[in-house]
Amino acid sequence: MRRALLISSLILLLPIVVSAQALNSTDAFTASIDPQYPAPNSQAVVSAVSSTLDLNTATMVVLVMGKEIYRGNVQPVAVPLGGTGKTVKVTITMLTGGTQYNQSLSIQPQDVTLVAEPISSAPPLYLGKPLVPTGGDVRVVALANLKDNNGRALNPKSLSYAWSVDGMQITRGSGIGQQALVVASPLQYRSRSVSVSVMSPDGSMVGGATLSLTPNESLVRIYENDPLLGIRFEHALSGNYAIKDVEDTLFAAPFSLATTGGVPFIEWFLNGSSAQVGAGITLRPNGKGEGSASLSLVASAGESSRATTDLSLIFGATSGGFSFFGL
Repeated sequence: MRRALLISSLILLLPIVVSAQALNSTDAFTASIDPQYPAPNSQAVVSAVSSTLDLNTATMVVLVMGKEIYRGNVQPVAVPLGGTGKTVKVTITMLTGGTQYNQSLSIQPQDVTLVAEPISSAPPLYLGKPLVPTGGDVRVVALANLKDNNGRALNPKSLSYAWSVDGMQITRGSGIGQQALVVASPLQYRSRSVSVSVMSPDGSMVGGATLSLTPNESLVRIYENDPLLGIRFEHALSGNYAIKDVEDTLFAAPFSLATTGGVPFIEWFLNGSSAQVGAGITLRPNGKGEGSASLSLVASAGESSRATTDLSLIFGATSGGFSFFGL
């Protein structure tokens, strides 16, 4: 069924290296941050590596906005970040052999979020969201909130969007104002990574995000279609179902089947034989006495997207001896 897609979304933001300087050597060591794209109001871990200095004997000093936050052995150090667009200046100093080496970084986190909108089925008035379908497509939307250091936000339509799927750049779907991309669902039991980098018109501000897509099992459920109350979506039928009136109408609701090629195809089978095509079926027992029958339902959308369910029908008897189960 549809659920709020907590399909797992990571906010990733691109830091900007303003300058790098060192005394006696411009490449004495290299500073990096993790994650590469930290989120606003989070932390970035700065690290240092070197092929020329013996960092095991060095003393590392980290300054954030001119204030010392760490002095000691060389190790990863967490740096607190501010809000969206607020620049944090970091200076890393290595003291070894009586010599001082410096690296300066400027990190400006930007707020970018990816939201998945599966192109898949859901019943009318359903309040949840469909899941990523098998054998279908997903529309991924980038919500970019880029701000300068003064808090002024940029128009998302003026930004440049560069999309990647599973590490491959999607040139045709990238460009100015390209805030959404339709991607094919991953194969069953696999996942697909969708990434975007967002840049301001002058290139001074950059943000990014990555989203992992995982396909889910498609479902189809059967509900009573009451002539007075309408479709009873609060109670899905399963197991035994007793036909209580002269005729009963049932309704099929497919969840998370691909709809790229149109609505799912629905077919009902009575005792193994095709009985009806479409979302609804009306059952009218004939004759007198008690009886039973099997009712099956198949919903499909292409070869790879398919869901089935079935009921055991009881007619000509009171419903007190039979159970109803809801999902």
